Amino acid sequence: MEGTTGQERFLQIGEAAERANLTQRTLRYYEEKGLLAPPTRMEGGFRLYSPEDMERIERIRQLKELLGFSLAEIKEMLEAEDVRLQIRAGWRADADAGEKAEKIRRAREVTLHQIQLLDQKMAKMTAMRDELAARIKKYDEWLLRYSEAASNEERATPGS
Repeated sequence: MEGTTGQERFLQIGEAAERANLTQRTLRYYEEKGLLAPPTRMEGGFRLYSPEDMERIERIRQLKELLGFSLAEIKEMLEAEDVRLQIRAGWRADADAGEKAEKIRRAREVTLHQIQLLDQKMAKMTAMRDELAARIKKYDEWLLRYSEAASNEERATPGS
């Protein structure tokens, strides 16, 4: 948004909800559940959403819709992202190697936790897929059996 003041980069809740393809109620609910930090407010208390808030809302949508995460799982994923961002913001080029290594260990730890959450979701999806594939196999066996029986019945019926 070239040529805009900082205030104009912010969206009111109606605009934010429309851009995110969500309801205003959903945005308030995400805030209530701690998925979104309380947004900046205008005089009069109107919520204002920053570009960073909009990125976070999009991330929530991805986790919810694309990956099927629950709100609790989304919160865990976002908290890990927040830790990573805090580490990044606190990174000092002049810090000693021990401090840098500790920050990297912490970032690695939270990223491993995110992978663990994804692995759990994928394992559940794989189990469900395997169950459905087994059901298809059973249907195919039944279809073969009944198709053969139908063919035998047609051959046994005079005038076919």
